[in-house]
Amino acid sequence: MSGESSLKIARIEGIATSFPVKQGVTLGIGRAVKRDALIVKVTTESGLVGWGESHHGRCPGAIAQLINTTLRQLVVGFDASDVVGVWSRIYQRQLASHGMGTACALAMSGIDQALWDIRGKAVGWPLWRLLGGSRRPVKAYAGGISLGFQPPAELVDEVAALTAQGYRAVKLRFGDTVARDLERLAAVRAAHPTLGIMVDANTGYRPDDVRRAMPALREFDALWLEEPFPPQDERSYRDAAALGGVPLAAGENHFTRYEFNRLIAQGAVRVLQPDLSKTGGITEGLRIAAMASAEKLDMHPHTSASGLNMAASIHLLAAIDNPGYFEADVARENLFRDALTTRCDQLDANGCVLPPDAPGLGIEVDEAFLAAHPVIEGPAYV
Repeated sequence: MSGESSLKIARIEGIATSFPVKQGVTLGIGRAVKRDALIVKVTTESGLVGWGESHHGRCPGAIAQLINTTLRQLVVGFDASDVVGVWSRIYQRQLASHGMGTACALAMSGIDQALWDIRGKAVGWPLWRLLGGSRRPVKAYAGGISLGFQPPAELVDEVAALTAQGYRAVKLRFGDTVARDLERLAAVRAAHPTLGIMVDANTGYRPDDVRRAMPALREFDALWLEEPFPPQDERSYRDAAALGGVPLAAGENHFTRYEFNRLIAQGAVRVLQPDLSKTGGITEGLRIAAMASAEKLDMHPHTSASGLNMAASIHLLAAIDNPGYFEADVARENLFRDALTTRCDQLDANGCVLPPDAPGLGIEVDEAFLAAHPVIEGPAYV
C-alpha cells in the first residue's frame, strides 16, 4: 500500500443527481416521476479517487449538504485506509449524540463505500478479495423499481421477458388491495410454476391484510413477504410472524448494526435486507452479516440507484459465509444504472452475477453525466 500520507483524505464531495421518468411504474408508495441518486467522491492527497453511493432519502440535496459540510469537516485529513476509524469518528461525533439520525447514516454510507474503493485501488485488489472472498457467482433476482400494479396479463408478460433474460426469481409488488395483489400473484405463479417469487408490500399493509394474504402466499409458495409494515411497527411484525408459513423480510429501512441487533433478537424477521447505501456502508454491512451468520440468517441486500451500490452488494455477497440474493434493478428507465456508471449485473446461464474484477468497487463513474443531470427538487413518487 502507498505511504500513509498519500492516502490522507483531501476532499469529499456529495453530488446529488436526478432524471425524470417517462413511464413510471406504480407501487404502493405511488407512481414514480423521477429517480434520484447521491454519489460520493473522495479524493486523497495523492490524487487517488474513490466513489460511493449514499441513498438519497427522498431528499438528495439535504443529504448532499450534510456530506459537504459537517461530515467533510469531521474526516478530511484522516487516513482513507482507516475505514473503521472514519466510521467511528462520524458515529461518535454526529450519529450517536445530537446528530441527524437517518440522514447521517445515509451520508456516511456513501463515504464508507468510497473509502473501501480507495483501499482496493491502493493495493490493486477488487473488493471481494480485500474482504476475504472469492469471485464466486451470486444468485440474483429481478427487483428494483419494477413489476408494479399493472393488469395481471401485462405483469405476466413482463415477468416472461425477465425469465427469458435468465432470471430465476422475481419480486412482485403488493400494497394495492389484497384481492388485486393476490390476483397478480396467482397469474404469475400459474404462468411460471417453478419461478422463485418474492413479494414486497412497501410498508402498505395492515395486520388484517397480512392475515388475509398469508394463506395464498403459502399456497403460491412465495419466498418472503417484504416490509408489510413500517420498520418501527414492531408489534405488527411480531403478530404477522406468528401466523407462520412465509418468512417476513425487512432491513432496507433499518440503520446500523444496533437496529439490526434488535431486529434479529426480536425474531419476527427472518430475511435480512440491509442496504449498503443506507445502513452505514460496507464496514457496517460486514458487522451485520457476522451477526446474522451467528443466528443462521442469510443476507439479501437491498440495492439502490446506481452501479456503485449494486457492485458493493455483489462484492459483499461474494465475501461472506451467509450470502442470499442480489437484488437486480430491472426497471425500464434507470440512467444511473445504464449511463452514470458501468454495469456489474450481467446474468450468467444460471441466473447469477459475478463481482467486478477491477480494483476497488470496479465501477467507473461518468462525471459528465453528473454535471448534465443536476438534482430535481420535489417528491419522486406521486
